Amino acid sequence: MQKKQVEVTSNTALKGRSTPIYITEKHVVNGTDLTAEVPSGYEEIILGLGCFWGAERLFWQLEGVHSTSVGYSGGYTKNPTYEEVCSGNTGHTEVVRVIFDPSLIDLTQLLRYFWEKHDPTQGMRQGNDLGTQYRSAIYTFNDSQLKVAQESKSIYQAALTEQKREQITTEITAAGDYYFAETYHQQYLARNPNGYCGLGGTGICFPPNL
Repeated sequence: MQKKQVEVTSNTALKGRSTPIYITEKHVVNGTDLTAEVPSGYEEIILGLGCFWGAERLFWQLEGVHSTSVGYSGGYTKNPTYEEVCSGNTGHTEVVRVIFDPSLIDLTQLLRYFWEKHDPTQGMRQGNDLGTQYRSAIYTFNDSQLKVAQESKSIYQAALTEQKREQITTEITAAGDYYFAETYHQQYLARNPNGYCGLGGTGICFPPNL
């Protein structure tokens, strides 16, 4: 296995820095303030499904999604840079932070898109993108979200197993620190419509009516 596909530990990860990456621009598509508090009655979830450029576009298009941003989470390095995350020495994966109105789109509906639009069985990669920073992940903010995420994994695993596919490797755990990616990564495919999108699912749909 390549070095970049082996996770670092808290002892071997880069230490990072105390200064965060500052985001001063609003969401390029819907004008929301990316650094604002989650509005009352709304929820947030952090999702990793490979390169965050295409993943963010997937979610900002959904009705009921208030705002999205991309960043780094799941690792050890404080306030990492893109280059550091790509080195495989931070423990972080590329993620999308999704803020949504649960009265318009609930977490199960969001996770349908999550499971279907990438291959959650690939471990430390997504398609041709290799490295721990491309691993599949769901980072939750309360026990209810954690339960929904785990149940959705079981449902999708059953669908995969029926088609003789591999086991899901998605990391599902409580959210830790979320660090914003650099401004040029935010809504990248709105800024660069012909840019790279690495999304690619298994071709197996999440079971309906669940």
